[in-house]
Amino acid sequence: MFAGTPLIIAVVSYFLGSIPFGYLLVRIFRGQDVRQTGSGNIGATNVARTGSKGLGFVTLFLDALKGYAAVIFAFRMARHIAVGLKGSNDASLPFDPGNPWHFQLAFQFAALAALCALLGHVFPVWLRFKGGKGVATALGAFLALAPVAVLISLLIFIAAVAITRYVSLGSILAAVAFPLAAWWLSPFTRTSTTMVLIAASSLLVIVRHKDNIRRLLAGTENRFR
Repeated sequence: MFAGTPLIIAVVSYFLGSIPFGYLLVRIFRGQDVRQTGSGNIGATNVARTGSKGLGFVTLFLDALKGYAAVIFAFRMARHIAVGLKGSNDASLPFDPGNPWHFQLAFQFAALAALCALLGHVFPVWLRFKGGKGVATALGAFLALAPVAVLISLLIFIAAVAITRYVSLGSILAAVAFPLAAWWLSPFTRTSTTMVLIAASSLLVIVRHKDNIRRLLAGTENRFR
């Protein structure tokens, strides 16, 4: 079971992440293709540009939920492996408290799930691999992975947006801050494998903001009003 577990987590997390909630909600409730509006993105911000802020909020919630669900699934898979290794039939014991390796394994699985859910959102097979920027999905996945670190990143996001009025800049700075905060505040994320996966997730979010970065440097980025 252990040998195939990372592959199972990767596949399940990708397909969870690839559910294009923004596209589906706008198609069902407004009869539009959200990709033909504004930036062409399927995320919550662009969904709100279709004229329905309510659908934007629902998209934000569902996109975050799928990232959260992927990480929780990975933790559950790690629990079953830990129970099996312990030789116990008590599934109420998620890990062996005396074996830190079980915790490290769980966080490696969780970080893998976070990255694959993000890849699913950014490159959904259903939309010819053209998806969103991954901010909401990353928020949900990171919240399940390291909630206190997410709080630090969220405070940075709020401060950046309040000072500059650039939502994109806040998102980028929050993505930069999360791996550092996770390493600092969550000891079980400090293995090299887990940190590489977390850093890759944050880097993916940043790279997806490449157009925003160009506009920020050019001074043409839209400010939040």
